[in-house]
Amino acid sequence: MKKVNFRGSSKDDLKSFNEDIIDDIGYQLHLVQSGFEPDNSKPMKSIGVGVKEIRVKDKDGIYRCIYIAKFAEFIFVLHCFQKKTEETPDKDIKLAKKRLKEVYQEQKNVRKLR
Repeated sequence: MKKVNFRGSSKDDLKSFNEDIIDDIGYQLHLVQSGFEPDNSKPMKSIGVGVKEIRVKDKDGIYRCIYIAKFAEFIFVLHCFQKKTEETPDKDIKLAKKRLKEVYQEQKNVRKLR
């Protein structure tokens, strides 16, 4: 089973959501860890190849968890946030792209060491 690796403030951001949302996103990430697709996700090609978002909604709003699971050992959670508008704000896309770039650089360095 792959380990979940939270990037930047993504774990703290997730923890700031209400308990039901935390549980739902946690369950969806567990599905991904087990090799399954989350119940409600979509590719985020605007961020990078293989990047997806888990989509969760409740009476308080819309929540997103952006991740990439294409690496052998880890699922990298790039960003978790509450969505206020229909489109994903540029600042959230830029932050996820920045963290994805860091992941790729780290994975490149890991492969060099092997």
